[in-house]
Amino acid sequence: MRRGRWSAVADWLQRHLASRPAAGRRRGAAIALWAALAVLMLLALLRLRNIGGALSEFGTYLGYKFIRRALVVGVLVSLCASLLGVTLVLKRYSMIGDGLSHVGFGALTVAMSLGFVTAEGLPAFLPEGIRGGIAGLCGAISADPLPFTLVVVVLCAFLLLRISERSRMRGDSAIALISTSALAVGVIVTSMTSGMNVDVYNYMFGSILAMSASDVWLSAVLSAVVLVLFVLFYPRIFAVTFDEPFARATGVSAGRYNLLIALLTALTVVVGMRMMGTLLISSLIIFPALSSMRLFSRFLTVTVSSAVISVACFVAGMVLSCVYSLPTGACIVAVNLLVFVVFSAIGAARA
Repeated sequence: MRRGRWSAVADWLQRHLASRPAAGRRRGAAIALWAALAVLMLLALLRLRNIGGALSEFGTYLGYKFIRRALVVGVLVSLCASLLGVTLVLKRYSMIGDGLSHVGFGALTVAMSLGFVTAEGLPAFLPEGIRGGIAGLCGAISADPLPFTLVVVVLCAFLLLRISERSRMRGDSAIALISTSALAVGVIVTSMTSGMNVDVYNYMFGSILAMSASDVWLSAVLSAVVLVLFVLFYPRIFAVTFDEPFARATGVSAGRYNLLIALLTALTVVVGMRMMGTLLISSLIIFPALSSMRLFSRFLTVTVSSAVISVACFVAGMVLSCVYSLPTGACIVAVNLLVFVVFSAIGAARA
């Protein structure tokens, strides 16, 4: 009897919601979002003095060199991720960032485990000079694993594109296949060598404040390369993003520019691993683009808005991280989520 009563109530609710016009449902969603936004604004006003104190405290942190370096790298990486995020979301290929980050983790653990290779541990039939050279190369890769990781991630990005284009396997299936395999390899290598040491942990969850000088220079150079290439080939990337068949018909080499997009994404993922970690870097690519699309519809407007949102959320996340001693990557994602809710509320109210 009780089950029948609840079934009747559920049926009534389903019929009631289905009978409501679409405009009414949108209005209800907008009211709910605006109510949540009003609560957040009220909480911010009540803690306005604390917010001012936090900004003042962050100003003192800017006196440290590693904070300034983190801000420079973070702004560059945020710009790169936001620009590519619009293209990847529109091409329904947004999860490539998550897949490549897993590949980066696997390559990183392999590179760091090469430090355990010694000349004495190599096969005895090899000449002593060759064994010493191999051991020295492995040690150099282990000491600075980012270049090795970059090469592996770029190759896997090209492989993902080729698999999705020239086989019956869909793009999301190819991403899942390669990313989970790379993650499994990384976990196995980690367990067989040094275990979950500090360096591996930092690359998994991000540690932008612990970046070395070489990491900063590599990140800055790669970010500059991504930005320059995106600006130079912006018209072609725009054409391939919105209507690839038409772009091919007009003579645009769509395959070449898809490879360019994959290359730029791989570079951004590797650079952002140190800042956001392999588990959170895809959020830096997806969130700003989705937030911008709540309000804007033109490609250029969405791209510019996404860049502004990404940089602003990074700075806000840095402030929260430094003042309250919270993980930087998680703070940036939380701020991006808040902005997405705000933009969704405004977009629902305009609909």
